[in-house]
Amino acid sequence: MGSDHLYSVPPDLPRPEDDGACAHLPGTELPALALPATTGPPVRLDRLATPWTVIYAYPKTGLPDQAPPADWDAISGARGCTPQNCAFRDRADALRALGASIYGLSTQTTEYQREMATRLQLPYPVLSDADLQLTYVLRLPTFQYDGSTLLRRFCLIVRGSRIAHVIYPVFPSNADAPAALQWLEAQAGT
Repeated sequence: MGSDHLYSVPPDLPRPEDDGACAHLPGTELPALALPATTGPPVRLDRLATPWTVIYAYPKTGLPDQAPPADWDAISGARGCTPQNCAFRDRADALRALGASIYGLSTQTTEYQREMATRLQLPYPVLSDADLQLTYVLRLPTFQYDGSTLLRRFCLIVRGSRIAHVIYPVFPSNADAPAALQWLEAQAGT
């Protein structure tokens, strides 16, 4: 089986609705948690070094040799994790030029994430919240699938250690990368 299914999405996917699940996040301070990272030591969210940080969340990446589960496309907002990761990868230099560091985030294990990050050549860490500590502390939007708690797709833009802006819901799956870039460009000089 080829990996083409990872890079494209069907045109008739159900659109996620804004259910208000992220409305409480703007202004929230990131907790003093260290999350495992695909590129090295854990990342302390309350000690981010750049003026801006973009943290984008996705449910679950697939594997190149496996077709997506038959019912995956029926879950609103679930399909499209690889295109989302690629969209941030392709805008990483532009985001960094605006003073932002970038992190992907999912509830998958670091080992699972590392395969995807290597395959897609992501130039930044992907963080694992497999133990759901960050998810519970921030009350992040989730859904249940096949016995796992998965994050819904959203993007946090953090200034210092405080959430300044949230993009939610994200549709199509690669829409948050250009939206984050546009929002940060509008903040330049503020």
